[in-house]
Amino acid sequence: MGAVWLLACHGLVTALVVVSFLCGRWPIFDGTFIQRIHYFLTFGAYDYFLRFVGAVFGSKCADAVLSVEFYCCDRPNPLLQIIYLVIISFTYYFTAKSSFTYIPGYYLSGIHRYISLLAAAVGIVLFLLTSFSDPGIVKAENVSQYLSAYPYDNIIYSEKECSTCKIPKPARSKHCSICNRCVARFDHHCGWMLFYLQNNCIGERNTRYFMAFLLWHFLLCLYGTVAIGLVLAGRLKELRVVYILTVYYGVENSFMDLAPHVVQILLIVFLAIITMLLAGFFGYHTKLCLSNTTTNETFKWQDHMDWQRKLKEAQASAAALRQSISGMSSEKQPSTSKWRTFFRRSPLEDVVVVKNNVYDKGFLHNIQEVISPLSTRRSFTRTKLKSS
Repeated sequence: MGAVWLLACHGLVTALVVVSFLCGRWPIFDGTFIQRIHYFLTFGAYDYFLRFVGAVFGSKCADAVLSVEFYCCDRPNPLLQIIYLVIISFTYYFTAKSSFTYIPGYYLSGIHRYISLLAAAVGIVLFLLTSFSDPGIVKAENVSQYLSAYPYDNIIYSEKECSTCKIPKPARSKHCSICNRCVARFDHHCGWMLFYLQNNCIGERNTRYFMAFLLWHFLLCLYGTVAIGLVLAGRLKELRVVYILTVYYGVENSFMDLAPHVVQILLIVFLAIITMLLAGFFGYHTKLCLSNTTTNETFKWQDHMDWQRKLKEAQASAAALRQSISGMSSEKQPSTSKWRTFFRRSPLEDVVVVKNNVYDKGFLHNIQEVISPLSTRRSFTRTKLKSS
């Protein structure tokens, strides 16, 4: 039973660390230990490390660490792309090393050797396609094209000029401070993607490739989890391992006999966790695409809705105060029941804020806009030619 508990603890600790790191700032985890673990992983551990370096090696070494941090986090660099290639290469290597010996097996045919290689290759192709595609860089030469494609809604976007590029700023665009360029229908800056040896943004023209990248890697990890699980199950069935261990030896005394399959179990746990994370990430971006909203606009809408709610609450409070004052100055009103007063609805509860997203034209149109970006269509290309 010791081996079972060891593997269970490994899976729980891995899931806890990954969920805390990626989801610790979600409102549902406010005040929980997951939020504290997230704070430690993203800030506390690094802060303690900086203090340790400064105390032991001096301020110059601490400044050197800060310089490395600036290069890795605030400037375009290929580190995350190298990490991605290392992860997918080593995962495929350990999968082939630990499982290909048993393929074909009880549940899988030999064709899965080639399917797995093809699936990994397609994932890398989608990575390169997303990385090296133009996200929709707005320049003086094509700004009129994007201005006609994305009109201002005068709610979260209004006519203005980019202070850095010195060109009109189309609606739904944003100037990326890391890439130092304006991107049409800006979603987010992605450090995992590469563009002319720099990181890339996810924007109007490469959102479709990014979604395909997420979906394919979700399916790839799911396929790996199921395939390795079937290899392991088939091997245990062929050798009658469970029967032999439980009847003759006991699991504790035969753990070393299972050593060749421990890597498979660890891979299953790793791929299962990554599969769940990719499913959540893909689901979130699918929801954005179906409502024709970007990650950048999500924050803009949240700020706008909060401001509108506070404004309407202030107006409702002022109206209630005026009504109360006018009631006091008028003739004496008949007294109301204390219970009715206690359960009376507050005017603030009637405050309703509606999100008016003019770019949401129905999920079919929204999907079409992702697959076929507006600036690539002939009608907007003609607009560009006429304006020039």
